[in-house]
Amino acid sequence: MGFPGGIRTTLAVALLLIVGGALGGAYAMVVPSLEQRLVDARLRELSQDADAWASSYDQGASLGLDLDRNVELSALLYRARVVVFQVLGPNPYRLTPLADSTPASGGAVNDPTALETARTGGAARGRVTRQGRSFGEVSWPLLDGNVVLFSTSIEDQLATVRVVKRRLLYATGVALLIAGILGTAAATLHARRIRRLERAANRIAEGRFDEPVVDLGDDELGELGAAFERMRVQLAQLDTARKEFVANASHELRTPLFSLAGFLELMADEELDEETRAGFLVTTREQVERLTKLASDLLDLSRLDVGRLRVEREEVVLADAARTIVEELTPLAEATGHRLALDAGDGVWALADEERVLQILRALAGNALVHTPAGTEVRITTAVDGDRSLVTVSDDGPGVPREHVERIFDRFYRVEGRQASGSGLGLAIARELAEHMDGTVDHRVERGRTAFTLALPHVPSPALAVST
Repeated sequence: MGFPGGIRTTLAVALLLIVGGALGGAYAMVVPSLEQRLVDARLRELSQDADAWASSYDQGASLGLDLDRNVELSALLYRARVVVFQVLGPNPYRLTPLADSTPASGGAVNDPTALETARTGGAARGRVTRQGRSFGEVSWPLLDGNVVLFSTSIEDQLATVRVVKRRLLYATGVALLIAGILGTAAATLHARRIRRLERAANRIAEGRFDEPVVDLGDDELGELGAAFERMRVQLAQLDTARKEFVANASHELRTPLFSLAGFLELMADEELDEETRAGFLVTTREQVERLTKLASDLLDLSRLDVGRLRVEREEVVLADAARTIVEELTPLAEATGHRLALDAGDGVWALADEERVLQILRALAGNALVHTPAGTEVRITTAVDGDRSLVTVSDDGPGVPREHVERIFDRFYRVEGRQASGSGLGLAIARELAEHMDGTVDHRVERGRTAFTLALPHVPSPALAVST
C-alpha cells in the first residue's frame, strides 16, 4: 500500500528519508566520537599531571613538606582539584581526605575513581557528575599507600560538543527543508510526466492515434515516452492498414459477387440463346476463379499475419520450377500476344519450399503478362550470385511508373491504368513468402528492362557435392 497522494508524495517522502537518514548517520558517527575524543584528550593531560605530582609527592613527603600547601599549589599549577585520600579497609575500602584543594566543592569522600585505584593499586580514570556538572577524574597510587585524585570540569569540552550538535541539527533541518522543497518539485514534475504518459496510453488504448506522445526528458521516462510514440505510430499504421484492408477486401469481394448475381439473373431468362448463355457461363467461371484466387490470397495473408503459414525447407531445382511456370503460363502468353522465354541453367539449387517458389514465380510472371502490352517479351532466367540462388522475371515493357515504385509491394496496391487488374495482393504475398524462406523479392530496371528477382539461400547441387 503506497503513500496517500501517489508517486509525488512517495518520491518526496523517500527523498526526505534518504537525506534524514544520511544526516542522522553522520550525527551518530560524528557527535559521540567527537565527545569521546575531547574528554579522552583532557583525561590524558590529567594522567600526565597526576603522574608528575605523585613523583614529586613521594620526594616531598620524605622531606616533610606541608601536604595542604602542596595540594593548593598543585591545584593552581595543574588547573584541577587535587585531593589526597587515606585508604582504610580493605573490607570494604573506604577513603578519608587528608588534603583537599577545594573542600567546599564536596563529593570527595569515597570517590568512585579513587576507590578503583585503592582496590587495584593502579591508576584509574573516569567521568562523574556532581551538582549537575560533569567532571573528568584521574586517580594515582602513592608510595605511602594513599591515593591522589585529580578532578577537572569537562564542561568546556561538552559545550563544544553541544555546539556541534546544534549546528548539525540546524543543518539537518535546513537540509530536510531544502530536500522537501526540491523533492516535492522534482516529484511533481515526474508525476506530471507520468500522468501525460498515462493519458497518452489511454488514448492509444481507445484507438485514438492522432495526438503524438511527447516527452523531451533525457532519462528513463523520456525513453518510455519515445517507446510509446513508436508504439503509437506502429499502431496507427496497423490501424490504417486494417481499415484499408477491410475496405479493399470488401470491394474486391463485392465486384465479382455483383457480377455473378447479374449473370445468374440473366441466365435465368428462358429466351436467352445458347451462345449467349455459354458466354455468360465462361464469364461466370472467370469470376468464380477470381473469387477463389482472392480467397486463397486472403487466407495466405491471414496465415502470414498470425505466423501460422507453414514453409518447408528442401532442396529445390530453380530451373525446373521456372520450366513449370513457363509451361503453365504459355497459353496465357499466347492469348495476350506476349513472347514467353526461358533461360534456365542447370545447377541452380536453393533451400526453399517448392510450392511457395512456384506461387511466387506465378505471381511475378503473371503480373508481367497482364500488366504489359501485347508484343512484350517476358523472360525467366536463373543464376547463382555468391550464396544466393536467383530467379529473375524481366520484360521489355514500359515498366512501373516512378511514383508507384515504392508502393508496389504494399497490400491491395494497384497501379491504375489501362492494363491494371487483379486484387493488388500478388507482389505483397510474394515478398512475404520469400522472407519466410530467408529470401527476398526485389524490383529493378536494367538496360530498359523491368526485372523482379527472387533471391533464395543457395545450396550446391548434388552432382557438385559428389564430385567434391
